[in-house]
Parts: sequence; C-alpha cells; structure tokens
Amino acid sequence: MNSKECIVLAGGLGTRLRGVIGDQPKCMAPVGGQPFLHWLFRYLDRQGCTRCVLSLGYRHEVVLDWLQTQDLPFEVDYVIEHEPLGTGGGMVLALQNCQHEQVFVVNGDTLFNASLEDLLQTHLNADAETTLALKPMQDFERYGTVEIASGNEITAFAEKQPCQEGLINGGIYVISRTTFVSRLFPAKFSFEKDYLEATVGEGRLYASLDSGYFIDIGVPDDYERAQTEIPQVLGAS
Repeated sequence: MNSKECIVLAGGLGTRLRGVIGDQPKCMAPVGGQPFLHWLFRYLDRQGCTRCVLSLGYRHEVVLDWLQTQDLPFEVDYVIEHEPLGTGGGMVLALQNCQHEQVFVVNGDTLFNASLEDLLQTHLNADAETTLALKPMQDFERYGTVEIASGNEITAFAEKQPCQEGLINGGIYVISRTTFVSRLFPAKFSFEKDYLEATVGEGRLYASLDSGYFIDIGVPDDYERAQTEIPQVLGAS
C-alpha cells in the first residue's frame, strides 16, 4: 500500500454540542472514552495513512496537549488558524505543510469508513482535480445530495431536503494539490460553497461511491449514537 498523507480539518467550535461537551474543540469530544480524534487516527492508520496534518483553530492547545500524551501511529504535523478561515482556508493553510501531490482530507467531526485506496484510484483514473467519497443513504433530510454522471463525474449539488435515497458528501476528499492551490483562493472561503459548488461544471470533480459506515457527530442525537457505534466499527480502544 502506498504512503498516504491526510489533512484533518479539526478547527471547529462544536457549537451545537456545547451543552454536551462544554467548550472543548469538536474533534476532542469524548466518544467511547476517547477523543473523537483518536478514532479518526485509528481509521486513518488502517487506511495506510503515513502522515497527518491537523488544521487546528478553536482551543488548539487542548489538541496539542493531548497529542503529547499519545503513541501516535504516524507522523503528525499541524497548522493553526489564528482566526477562522472557513473549511477552504484551513485546507489551503494545511496544504502548505503537505509533502505529497495527492492529499487526502477528512472532516474532524465525521467518521466515514470508506476505502482511501479506492478513492485514490478513482481520482487518478479520472485525472481529477478533486474526488469526493460519496455515501449512498436512504430516508434522510439532514444532508444535501450529490448528482453524478455515468462516468462518476459530479454534475450538481442539491440543497438539503427530505430524500428517500441519494448520495451524500461523506466529508472525505483527495485533492491534486498543485492544481487546486493554483486557483489562488482568498484567505477565507468555504470549500463546499466557494469551491465545490462553484466549479462543479468544469469537469474536474469526481466521485467514489462507498457503502462504509458513516456518522457526523455534530448534533447531539448522532453524537450519542456514536458512543456505541464507533467503538463497534473500529474496535474498542
């Protein structure tokens, strides 16, 4: 398995979880007796990740103190947003510390047990700029949907609405770094709104479908569900 480098977007405030986790950064929310970041690292390790760059912001010192206590499975570097830069700005900042041309990105509040190798192969075969791991879901209304053509090119993003079935953005990407950064983004921008939705017609965005376990811990109900489900999926800590 080839080496893999991954950015973890872990600067979120966790506003909707504040009543449950206090003022901790969302990636440090306890799940099954461990910070959520512990489970993300376990997932990335199993997927062959060899280097991780954390994009940190809110209360970053809590994350850095925790890292000092861990026997980490791979090299971990970090960047710090001293003011909120949005998902895109945090990503571009972290890319400055990356060493590979193809860089994976995961959200620090989402676990999607998707195959990074399958994602990468789809990306390379399509000569894509960015490839998204999409999760097929049924009976949902919390997520927007993604539409694809027969060759897995992404053709549209639809707003959140009740859906019987559809493909959702699972929050895992692989990016061709040089092409992406050459767009000269502003310092603050949304990766989803200002990049994905803005460039969807250019033929550079592709999809890799994966039926792996998915959960977003950003709301209390799903956070509660994660307490038992994630240790079952990834093995008790």
